[in-house]
Amino acid sequence: MKPWLAVCLLLLAALARAEAISFAAIGDTPYSARERAQLPGILNDIADSGVDFVVHVGDIKGGQERCDDSLFVDRLSLFDASHLPFVYVPGDNEWTDCDRLSNGSYDPLERLNKLRSLFWPFPETLGQKRFRVERQPGGAYPEHFRFIRGGVMFVALNLPGSNNNWGMTEVPSAEFQQRNPVVLTWMKDSFAQARAEKLSAIVLLFQANPGFKHYAQGLPHQGYAEFLKQLRHETAHFGGLVLAVHGDTHTARIDHPLRDEQGKPLANFTRIETFGYPSMGWTKVTLDGNSLRHAMHPWPPAPTP
Repeated sequence: MKPWLAVCLLLLAALARAEAISFAAIGDTPYSARERAQLPGILNDIADSGVDFVVHVGDIKGGQERCDDSLFVDRLSLFDASHLPFVYVPGDNEWTDCDRLSNGSYDPLERLNKLRSLFWPFPETLGQKRFRVERQPGGAYPEHFRFIRGGVMFVALNLPGSNNNWGMTEVPSAEFQQRNPVVLTWMKDSFAQARAEKLSAIVLLFQANPGFKHYAQGLPHQGYAEFLKQLRHETAHFGGLVLAVHGDTHTARIDHPLRDEQGKPLANFTRIETFGYPSMGWTKVTLDGNSLRHAMHPWPPAPTP
């Protein structure tokens, strides 16, 4: 390759990495027939807004709805109809809670494997326009993936509500003991790569509200204690922005709840929680170097004066 061509390619790559990136965050929807009917309108609104892709952080049905194949297929068709690339990570409503009688008394692991076969069979997003993603090596957790856009790394983690599937006793479930180290490894490896590539930000996508406030008070939830300890360490040793986008507690908010060991907020950390039932809406997030901008969009939109 000619030297001038190599320089041009490097400059083009640097410019591509420096571009601002915008995405829409949603979660905990659709929970009802009304929300199912309205979500296509939200996705069209998002597509018209100029963002680059959509992120759904889990809980694709109500907590009392059945976890039937037909519902999963319906949600897949809904997400694939998105005009933009569509990124989805799993929530507790569609696998850990499926053993409830009202949900069909399914085996949660069987339901998770069904989700895997439908939503993450290939290393790419959902939607009418797609882009490739990098799956976690090994193949056992295809819902763990990452991709880089505009100098920002996005990392998907299977971290569900209901205490991360810890279980109802002091001893964690076998499933938790198997998955949690894999989650921590994927997060740690992703931070290491982001540092090595000198990326400007890293965005973690997961469903659960891990209890930031309780962790800061020294009262961590058992299922999230190791995760938050690792997240605090990685954030403190990362030179760029760290965003955690999650759902679970249905409180749309943007704040800075992660604190260091002395109780001071980590300035480079931001939490974005999505709208959730009974409220509908989406959050626009724009990352441009070390700049973060965000705007909440309740649904339906306010009438134009």
